[in-house]
This record gives sequence, structure tokens and C-alpha cells, in this order.
Amino acid sequence: MGTAEDTLATNYQFIEFSSDPEFLRKVIEEKGNDNITSLDVAQILLKHHPVIDGHNDLPMVVRQLARNDLRLFDLRKDLTTVQPWATAKNSHTDIPRLRQGKVGGAFWVAYVDCHTSEKDAVVQTIEQIDVINRVIEKYSDDFQFATSSADIKESISNGKIASLIGVEGGHSIQSSPGVLRIFYQLGVRYMTLTHICNTPWSDASPVDHKLLPKTANGLSDFGLKIVDEMNRLGIMVDVSHTSEETARDAIKRSKASVIFSHSQTKVRDNLKGVEPLQDVISETELKVLGTPTGCMSPTSLSNLQIRV
Repeated sequence: MGTAEDTLATNYQFIEFSSDPEFLRKVIEEKGNDNITSLDVAQILLKHHPVIDGHNDLPMVVRQLARNDLRLFDLRKDLTTVQPWATAKNSHTDIPRLRQGKVGGAFWVAYVDCHTSEKDAVVQTIEQIDVINRVIEKYSDDFQFATSSADIKESISNGKIASLIGVEGGHSIQSSPGVLRIFYQLGVRYMTLTHICNTPWSDASPVDHKLLPKTANGLSDFGLKIVDEMNRLGIMVDVSHTSEETARDAIKRSKASVIFSHSQTKVRDNLKGVEPLQDVISETELKVLGTPTGCMSPTSLSNLQIRV
């Protein structure tokens, strides 16, 4: 019988793991020396290092398909076999798939349409935070509410999926720092500065493609103060969907690391089917993101292939 390194590197070409004998030992102990596949390696890796989903739109889908009525569906079922969830374009989540994917935590996103920005964005966002809390409570055998890294560790140690809250779009606070503070008290731990619409204090990504005019030239003075308040509270600054100028302003201003909660990198070629308003990160933004630290959570688009 060869060593763990020999087994993987020779038989299955997983040479990239040869520098981590501890991980290789776990693979061999759990799967034996024979018939190890790349999926086996991935599952064991995720067992010891669970996925944290940085942006999950399940609450939006619950609003769209069930009007936030939790009696109309069962997340414990495989929703790929249940209509209208099975064919809904944005329906990707149920508890069986979360468990199969070894998800250890998720940011459930409170999102409301941009057209609510001058109407009832705050009320609708609170309704989405409410439905997140009700889902966590209803499926408490699988979900555990979390607001900190310590909570995430505790949830995972309890065999549950750490459940955090993010707000997608600065329009949800309707330019009110007080609302931002209330959102923090309700458990919100990141806010995306824009969606695909500008706010009075921040520009969105369609500005870069001349689909919208600028309103703030990145972040206005008020927008910079919003970033300051997010830092003070402990709400992560998310620059997905923002214009490049807004992202650079936020990264420069923020005293804490910023995140791209759901973005992909720009590609040099024009890709058929990729609309210009889809959220992408420029090379400049990636370089700035790393100074000093930051986090990018990539998205999955069926019509987008990224060459690295």
C-alpha cells in the first residue's frame, strides 16, 4: 500500500494536495485507497471547511412565489420536484441541497425592488427580514440565527446552518442613518451599497455602461458617512452592483474590509448573453480590494464562463 500522497497524486492526479499531508490522511481514512474521485475530495474538504454562502436570494423567491406565506411550501422537501419552485428561474435552495452541498452558513438576503426607493422600501425590507427570521424559526432543526463569527462556529458545531442577514441595496434605508441602525439591531450584518439603481448618495454599475446618469460621482459626502456608520456599527460594506467609482470610494474610505458578496470578474472578450448590467469586478477593483484585505464571493451564471 502506498502513501496517501502516492494514492492521490499517482492514481487521481490530485498533486495540488500533496503539500497537505493532514488533509490527505483524512481522505484516505474516510475513503480508503481505492476509487477516490474528485467529488470525494471536494466532499471531504467541505466537511472540514464548510461553505459560507455570501448571498442567497431565497427570501426574495419566497416573496415572489409564496407571498411570504410559509404554509405554501416545505424547505425540507426537494423543491426541484415541486411546482412552481421546480421551474422558477431563481429557485435554487432547499434544505436537502444545502445539506448535500455541505453549506455551513448563509447570508439570507433581504432585497426589495428599486422602484420602492421613493415609496415603501423600508417597510418591504423589514418584511423580508421578518420572513428570514420566520424561516429560521420554522426550520430550527437545520438553521440557527447568527450575527457574528462566534455564532457561525457555534452553529456549525451544533450541526446547523448558520443563518445571517444581508440587505441588498442602499435604497432600502431610504437615505436614513437611523434606519441603518435599526437594521443592525434586527440582525443585518452587511448591506450592498446599491442594487442596479442609483441612490442619492451612490452610483450603481449601470452608470459604467452609460445606462444610467451619475447622481453622486461614486459616493457623495453623505455616502462616505454611511460607510463610516456601517464601520462603527459592524455592518460589512458590500460593493457588488456598484459602479467602479463607488466601489473604489468605499474601499478607500472603509476602515474594515469590504466585500463583493456576489460578483464575477470582468472578461476581456464580449460574451454572448452576458448583459452589461450584470455585476462584474474590474482588474483595478480586484487590485484595490486586496489592499489591505477584502473578500469576493463569486456568482454562478449558467451562460457565463470565466477563463483564468
